[in-house]
Amino acid sequence: MKCELNDKTLTLFMEGELNSYNAENVEKEIEDTIGNQSFEKLVLDFARISYISSAGLRIILKLKQKYNNVSVIETSLEVYDIFSMTGFVNIMDIKKALRRIYISGAQIVGEGYYSTVYRINKDTIIKVFNRVNDPDQIERELKLAKQAFMLGIPTAISFDIVKVDDKLGVCFEMLDCKSLKEMVIDNKDRIPEFLDKYAALLKQMNTTECFDPNIPNKKAEYLRKVEKIKQFLPEKSYLKAKKLIESVPERRTLIHGDCHFKNIMVQKDELLLIDMDTLSVGYPIFELGALYFAYRGFNEDEPDNSIKFFGIPEKDATALYEALILRYFGKDDPAIKGKIRLVAHIQMLRWTTNNEPENKVRYENVKARLIEMLDQYDDLDIGL
Repeated sequence: MKCELNDKTLTLFMEGELNSYNAENVEKEIEDTIGNQSFEKLVLDFARISYISSAGLRIILKLKQKYNNVSVIETSLEVYDIFSMTGFVNIMDIKKALRRIYISGAQIVGEGYYSTVYRINKDTIIKVFNRVNDPDQIERELKLAKQAFMLGIPTAISFDIVKVDDKLGVCFEMLDCKSLKEMVIDNKDRIPEFLDKYAALLKQMNTTECFDPNIPNKKAEYLRKVEKIKQFLPEKSYLKAKKLIESVPERRTLIHGDCHFKNIMVQKDELLLIDMDTLSVGYPIFELGALYFAYRGFNEDEPDNSIKFFGIPEKDATALYEALILRYFGKDDPAIKGKIRLVAHIQMLRWTTNNEPENKVRYENVKARLIEMLDQYDDLDIGL
């Protein structure tokens, strides 16, 4: 039995079957392998274990009782099912081996800063993460998506986490669908219809209450953003930004947080949300600020950035955003739109200083606009 000690984690690489015939020998081999090694966590790698019986389960239970911090990784689906049926998944950390998916030649149906979405067949799409390689973080997104689905929000049904080359991905069942972006570009005569559904989906999200304490609070997130940009603002502007965010009404209604039209799929004329990792609760201005950030924010300092990101010119991205906001509120209110833009610029300044610190033009322009807007508004109430 091979073992590996790394950063106070001892991993045992096990093979074959764990059954009543060999349980005694396997248990002794584990004890001999562990010996007097000093570690804080014990990991059992089950990549080469094909079966486990009750006798094998008793070995795992003894190890759990003796060392406490014990986990099992890379289990086959069959072995994982045994752990699940016997309740072991409720008392210790047990992870399935990730299925491998190959995307060579697959159609790209969506692409963003953090992920790319591929269609691998008629019924399945895969979201591949470009900047996340932590299964636990991705598992959190799946839980958020399921939470939204249970609350009645139309979301794509997610299956499991998979390996795509050296990256992680998530499989979704999507029966003969296209992104809303594709539908808008390919069916210009139906844009008003899609905008009506788009606005209705946003309002459904932003009026659905959720009291799960595990769902992040968007207001708290923005207060952290303000602290992160404090060093880039005059003291007066920083204090005003902090005061404005602190004054935002408390809400437990859902916010998608990145609900641009590449993160919405159209299936038989129904809109379904994907990319749920930014799901949170809070006042709708944070939802709408994120939309300004996506559709208009980058264009302010990089004309036609929307061609690069969305595949549509700036004038079309602006028209789409304006029409969406008009449908959402039922009126054209410059004060409301100005407050949304202010919130978007807090996000934009944080994003620029964190992701593109070398982009001095955008940094200076975003900073100047934010300071100007902070002097114009005394609250962020948008009448919702």
